[in-house]
Amino acid sequence: MPRAKNAVASRKRRKKILHAAKGYRGGKSKLLKTAKETVERSMRYAYRDRRVKKREFRKLWITRINAAVRVHGLNYSRFINLLDQKNIRLDRKVLADLAVSDPVAFDEIVKACK
Repeated sequence: MPRAKNAVASRKRRKKILHAAKGYRGGKSKLLKTAKETVERSMRYAYRDRRVKKREFRKLWITRINAAVRVHGLNYSRFINLLDQKNIRLDRKVLADLAVSDPVAFDEIVKACK
């Protein structure tokens, strides 16, 4: 039986890492060890920041809603409380979008709450 070497699998592993490191500066895209370290670090940042992105967007939506309801003499927490009491089920993303793109419709929602 011929001797089997693992060249195909190991080459595939190396190519996968170097392909992921494409565009990095200097040895980080050419040398296997540094490329591997950089790719692993970038994957950790990507994993972490997918969660951070959700927090940042929620913060932005809350800020936009707060700015829009203050015109009507309310604040954000009171407005959300009124929405719950009136059983109006709209999430913050939709409310923020309405506040920015369709102020008339948002005014109607605020009037429905009051």
